[in-house]
Amino acid sequence: MTTARERSSLKQHPIAAELTDAQVDKLASKARSEHLAKGTVIFREGRPADALYLVVGGRIVLEEQIPGRGKVQLEELGPGDILGLSWLFPKSSWVLDARAADETDVLVLDADWVHANMNEDAALGLSLSKHIIHQLYRRLERVRLQRHDVYRSAP
Repeated sequence: MTTARERSSLKQHPIAAELTDAQVDKLASKARSEHLAKGTVIFREGRPADALYLVVGGRIVLEEQIPGRGKVQLEELGPGDILGLSWLFPKSSWVLDARAADETDVLVLDADWVHANMNEDAALGLSLSKHIIHQLYRRLERVRLQRHDVYRSAP
């Protein structure tokens, strides 16, 4: 059952920018709000990638365990971001660890349900796909800029 909280949070998230009210209602009806305490592990590398997380508030860090160096933070996500993209590929596993860096609020959707509805409703699938591609592009752009900073600081 859709609560006003899930619908409101989803409506304000950038993923809903091109969605109709009916599509927002459809997603919100299956969305689950979660409040995560600082330090909460959201998922671990190697575990099944079974959910789409929409960051509503707070900060999340993506980390990788590197032998001899320990955990290394690779990226930080905030409100408006999508957490994790491995769920896009059925039967995939997470490739990084995700942890709440602050008190964080997310909306969670079951990946299998999202896949089925993206396939069933072409307009919904196109809208979500466009938003996800835009998120990927922004992340690649951040990586590119980070590489420039590394090269700029090199002797």
